[in-house]
Amino acid sequence: MKIIIDGKACESAYGEYILDVARRNNIHIPTLCHSDALPGQGNCRLCVVEVVENHRKKIVTSCVYPITKEIEVITNSDTIKNIRKTILMLLSASVSQNKYINELKEKYGVLNTKRFHVDQKENCILCGLCVRACEEMGSSVIATVNRGITKKISTPYDEPSSECIGCSACAHVCPTEAIKIEEKDGKRIIWNRTFELLKCSKCGTYFATQEEFEYINKKLDSNENVFICNKCKKHLNAEKIKDAFKDVVIK
Repeated sequence: MKIIIDGKACESAYGEYILDVARRNNIHIPTLCHSDALPGQGNCRLCVVEVVENHRKKIVTSCVYPITKEIEVITNSDTIKNIRKTILMLLSASVSQNKYINELKEKYGVLNTKRFHVDQKENCILCGLCVRACEEMGSSVIATVNRGITKKISTPYDEPSSECIGCSACAHVCPTEAIKIEEKDGKRIIWNRTFELLKCSKCGTYFATQEEFEYINKKLDSNENVFICNKCKKHLNAEKIKDAFKDVVIK
């Protein structure tokens, strides 16, 4: 079906989210809590847009709003800009030094405010992506704890968790780089726990923890004991494909 986004006609499948259609057509809608690998968050509300149906406008969250009929979408009206400015003002009150948030503040003309006392070192916006990632991995090591101004993401009792496999999936999906990883001398430190890293047998690069490797083997019902990083795996697979077709003659 056809929808109109900022005056541009776009093709959409039934049930497809507005954000996905917009991105496919190179129409920018800012996001923080959205990840293609973990869709459906809708927490930060930065991706709000206006939808026009039957000559009436309504504000919706584009990352979780399914398209079921022909509609018109406005992504950058004055109303939407003001909503985003308010959201960014509130977020910056919590993470005042975060680089990405400050870039968005500058883009939308958000003035600095000294109304709130903030932790200058805080970067977490409580979007929940890291918790989702940990759940999808099957570990569920981290969660939202406490309430009000003390609310945060943490392991149980802030202690190193024996269930954590050190995969760092939580850090990779974090939009504000709030989860810190330290890697040095073949060790990875994350969530107050130190992991020994495995070295790729091909290139010698440290790439995964022993716990992560064993977890993946268990999930895949595999007994693989050769440590090869993803980059080298891709190279080996490409070589196998090349060898498989080297004698093929195209007529």
